Amino acid sequence: MTYKHPLLFKALCYVDGHWVHSDSGHSVAVHNPADQQLMGHVPMLDRPQIVAAVDAAHRAFAGWREQSLDARATILRRWAALMLEHQEDLARILSQEQGKPLAESRGEIAYAASFIPWFAEEARRLYGQNIPSHIPGAHLGTLKEPVGVCALLTPWNFPSAMITRKAAAALAAGCTVVIKPAHETPFSALALAQLAEEAGFPAGVFNVVLGEPQMAMETLVQDARVRSVSFTGSTRVGRLVLQAAAQDVKKVSLELGGNAPFIVCADADLELAVKVAVEAKFQTSGQDCCAANRIMVERSIYPAFLQRFAAAVRELRVGPALVGQQEQSVDIGPLMHQAALEVTAARVADAVQRGAQRLVGGEAHALGGLFYQPTVLADVTPEMRIYREENFAPIAGVMPFDSLEQAIEMANDTEYGLAAYICSNRLDLIYPLIRRLDHAMVAVNGVKFTGHPIPFGGMKASGLGREGGTEGFDAFVETKYFCLHHQGQF
Repeated sequence: MTYKHPLLFKALCYVDGHWVHSDSGHSVAVHNPADQQLMGHVPMLDRPQIVAAVDAAHRAFAGWREQSLDARATILRRWAALMLEHQEDLARILSQEQGKPLAESRGEIAYAASFIPWFAEEARRLYGQNIPSHIPGAHLGTLKEPVGVCALLTPWNFPSAMITRKAAAALAAGCTVVIKPAHETPFSALALAQLAEEAGFPAGVFNVVLGEPQMAMETLVQDARVRSVSFTGSTRVGRLVLQAAAQDVKKVSLELGGNAPFIVCADADLELAVKVAVEAKFQTSGQDCCAANRIMVERSIYPAFLQRFAAAVRELRVGPALVGQQEQSVDIGPLMHQAALEVTAARVADAVQRGAQRLVGGEAHALGGLFYQPTVLADVTPEMRIYREENFAPIAGVMPFDSLEQAIEMANDTEYGLAAYICSNRLDLIYPLIRRLDHAMVAVNGVKFTGHPIPFGGMKASGLGREGGTEGFDAFVETKYFCLHHQGQF
C-alpha cells in the first residue's frame, strides 16, 4: 500500500520525541483481518522503555502546563488540521488494520479530529470560583489544575477516535500523555503520533508505546507518577485496570462494554425504525459497544418489523474494504479475530438450539476467513447467550414485548448500562422511557448521538466517568481550593 504521506505508516514507538525500537528486539506482527496479509511488525517495548515514556511525560509536564492556553490550542488545532489534510491516508491505514469499510474509516477520522479543536477551545472555560467567605479576613476560591501524567489505554474497534477523545481533553487541560493502543491496530495510533510531531508538541508531551498487554497496562497504571488512567475496552479488563489504579488512588475513567436495547413502540415509523436498527446494529460490522444487540418490538407490529428488517439486512454487502488500492463498496467487514468468529458461531448455535428463528444469515460467510454473514435471529429469549452477552459481531437478536413495563424490564435486564435506543412518535411515551432506562445514553428515532460536545459514558458495568463534553475534562483536572487569610484591605 502506498500513501501520499509515506511517513504516516510508522512501525516504531514514539517516546520523548524519538522513534524507538524495542531494546530486546521483541515485535508483534500486524495482519489485515480481511485477508490476513501481513501489514508489518511493531516493537513491543520492555518494561524499562515504558517507564522511560512515563519519565519523559513527567519531565515535560511542568513546561506544558505553564504554556498559555493559546499556545497549547495552536498546537492542538494544527494537529487536527493535519489529520483532516491526510484523512484519506489515515482512513486507509485504519481500514487495513481494523477491517471496517473505507467510508466508515473516513468518517472515524473526521470524528476523531472534531474532538481536538473543541477541547482546545473549551479549555478556556476551565473556570475556578470565587467563594463568598464565611471566614473573617479570608478570601476563598478554587482553581482547576491539570493532574499530570495521564495513561490512555485504547481499543482496536475505533483506533483513532478513542485516542483523540481522551488525548485532546488531557492535552488541552495541560496534562501530558502516554498512549497504549491495542496491538491489533497500532498503525493508526503511530500515524497520529507522526502528525502530533509535525504539529509541534514538545518532546515528552505525547508518547505512544506498545508492549505485552498486561505488563504494559500494569507498568503504566501502577507508576505513582501517572495520576489519571483512561481506559476503553472490555468490562473484564476494565475491572483489572480499576484494581491496579486503586493501589495509589488515581483518577480513573472507564468506557467499557454494552448490551444496548432497541425499543420499537407500536406507533413508530416502521421504515425509520428498520433503517435506524440496521445502522445501530451493523455499523463497525457490529463490533461496537453501542451496537443495538437486543431489538425489542411491540407485538402488534412485530411481524411487519421482522419482515422489513430481515429484508434490509439481506441487502448488506460483505467484503474487504480494499482490494489492492481499490476501494470496495461494502457495508460489513471482517471480524477482528478467529476467537471472535468462533464465539459468534457459538452464540448463534445456542440461540437456535433454544428456539430462536434464523431469518437471515447465521453462518460463516462464503468469503471465508474472518467474515460472518449479517444475521437476524427472531424470538430471542433471556435464556440465550445472545441476549445476555455483549455481541461484538453482525448478529441481531429480535424479540416481542406486550407492554412498556415489560420492555423496560427487559431493557434493564443486563449488567451493562451504556447506550439504548427508542423509536416512537409519542412524547408521552418517550420521556418516561428515557428516565426509566438504566442506560447512560439514549437515542430517540435516530442512530447518531455521539460527538465532541456530548458526555459519552456508561452506568453499571459499562464504566465510570464521561468522555467528550465539558465532563470530558473531569478525568484530567483537579479542583484546588484555597483560603487566603489577609490583613487589612487588598
